[in-house]
Amino acid sequence: MEVVILPTTAARAGLAAAAITDLLRRKPSAVLGLATGSSPLPVYDALVDAHQAGQVSFAAARAFTLDEYVGLPAGHPEAYRQVIDRELVGRVDFADGAVHGPNGDTDDVPAACGQYEQAIAAAGGVDLQLLGIGTDGHLAFNEPGSSLASRTRVKTLTAQTRQDNARFFDRVDDVPHHVITQGLGTISEARHLVLLASGAAKAAAVAAMVEGPVSASCPASVLQLHPHVTVLLDPEAAGLLTLRGYYEQVWDGKPDWQGI
Repeated sequence: MEVVILPTTAARAGLAAAAITDLLRRKPSAVLGLATGSSPLPVYDALVDAHQAGQVSFAAARAFTLDEYVGLPAGHPEAYRQVIDRELVGRVDFADGAVHGPNGDTDDVPAACGQYEQAIAAAGGVDLQLLGIGTDGHLAFNEPGSSLASRTRVKTLTAQTRQDNARFFDRVDDVPHHVITQGLGTISEARHLVLLASGAAKAAAVAAMVEGPVSASCPASVLQLHPHVTVLLDPEAAGLLTLRGYYEQVWDGKPDWQGI
């Protein structure tokens, strides 16, 4: 796991966006994993800027989103497919039908979960997956207690997660109680995982993820078992890391050609 601590949002977003643009230049048909929430939004803005400057095309790429609320009607502005369309897909040149999300507006949720797993496998798996982390250590919507080998399934949100997400709705009571989420086992099959976190509110979760035991109590700690993980933090989110000085030393001495 590579931990990179950078002081500005632009620097962190730029690094993540550069990893994606470099991937698409090497492999135009790459499969991307797209996250919602606040953390990836600056990355999407940086990708849009790169696309508008003629530096990258998404025309041959495909993408899968991490999760979706269950029960929101099609077209709801906070449905994650709508969010992804608004923040990235509709601003670049993805082909029609190239971006997929779980179907949370269905009468057969278990079937939708299985179909989503099959679709990711049929695409050859995810090359690069963007991630955030919840204040309780959840990854996607894998809340504490989730199996580290879990697959795409329906989950019940904790009161804390619903409160954290209430900022996107009129009130906390409007936040759905259930979601479809890629499982920790599903996420771990992506070839490169890039997680972004900022703010002191994330510091405890980040420390548990990076330096704590691998445990279902902190679902994001499963990333310790992955061979290629990049964690991009601001100084506040890195505030409780015991080995912070070492991570900074390693990054400062990294060859420019190596990337993340």
